[in-house]
Amino acid sequence: MPKQFFIGVDGGATSCRARIRDMDGNLLGEGEGGPANIHSDLSLAKESIRTATKSALAAAGWDEGSLKRAHAGLGLAGAGLKTASDRLLSELTCFASVELETDAYVAWLGAHQGGDGGIAILGTGSCGLAIVKDRCIAVAGWGPEVSDEAGGQRMGREALRRTLWTYDGRAEETGLTAAILTRFNWDPAKIVSFAARASSADYARFAPLIFKYASAEDALAIALVNEAAEAAVNIIDRLLTAGAPAVSLIGGLAEPLLPWLPPRLSDFITPPQSDPVDGAILMARRAFFKLEAVTRRAG
Repeated sequence: MPKQFFIGVDGGATSCRARIRDMDGNLLGEGEGGPANIHSDLSLAKESIRTATKSALAAAGWDEGSLKRAHAGLGLAGAGLKTASDRLLSELTCFASVELETDAYVAWLGAHQGGDGGIAILGTGSCGLAIVKDRCIAVAGWGPEVSDEAGGQRMGREALRRTLWTYDGRAEETGLTAAILTRFNWDPAKIVSFAARASSADYARFAPLIFKYASAEDALAIALVNEAAEAAVNIIDRLLTAGAPAVSLIGGLAEPLLPWLPPRLSDFITPPQSDPVDGAILMARRAFFKLEAVTRRAG
């Protein structure tokens, strides 16, 4: 086992991923966990991080005691809120060092390797971030209650809402509404019960069904996808206007939404150089080698 190593964690509203690399960048192990939004549910996020890191350690052939050698980079949904971040940092004592930032920041760092550019996260939620000449421009990402218009959570919630319109006779039935009603045994009370306890991830699980029906030219599905695409365009345009030379799309809806974006954006959308997990590792590496340089000068 190396004396020291890096572990990166990328955590969002649906899941989190962990990856271990040694000081030379060699991949040693990977793991996955559940939702890791520290604003929505800090306890669940901590457990998800533990599950993902434990799985990555097992893949590397190590146990949890090895974490005392780990320099961690954590990119987590909700980390932009100071109260949640401070609490998490006060409770994370297992690592040798910890760098904590938002999931958007590590996505940007992975996508552009620290260079000027922007990212649009299109997953369970949605947000954008660009860094141009050391200036940070953040867009949206304020949570499902008031934001996240280009995310799967919003798509799923709206699909259920408009399915109820159909059931009431306020809108025409489509293949999508029939499929959703079938899932709930044509009982609107079951939709209401589901909504009362549904998480963002629960709503987002309807997104693949919506895209499936959109490809079959279902009117409601097309409307929902177009609304998500419009919201994504709004984020991308803001980042480009702020000076981002290019924008990378990140997240589970990035690929399915791409064909629904206007052709005028094609020259500005570029694939990420690496993923958010490696962005989290890069963040940890930067902090470690900066600290090491300071320590050597002090010595």
